[in-house]
Amino acid sequence: MALTELKAEVTGSVWKIVTQPGQSLAAGETVMILESMKMEIPVIAEDGGTLVEIRVAEGNPVAEGQVLAVVRE
Repeated sequence: MALTELKAEVTGSVWKIVTQPGQSLAAGETVMILESMKMEIPVIAEDGGTLVEIRVAEGNPVAEGQVLAVVRE
């Protein structure tokens, strides 16, 4: 079982977390939404699996490339 790190594609802040650790994810499912320059950017699970860990909280600032969550395939 491989672990996949979901990383921020942009610098911004965590606007909303829509999943919880332990939840099964389908490929393409939104895990959380970032806000950057008044735009909403979804963070998606590219492959299906189980959400293992969320490393940020709503309202936290994030940097481009920062690991936001971990998914077990």
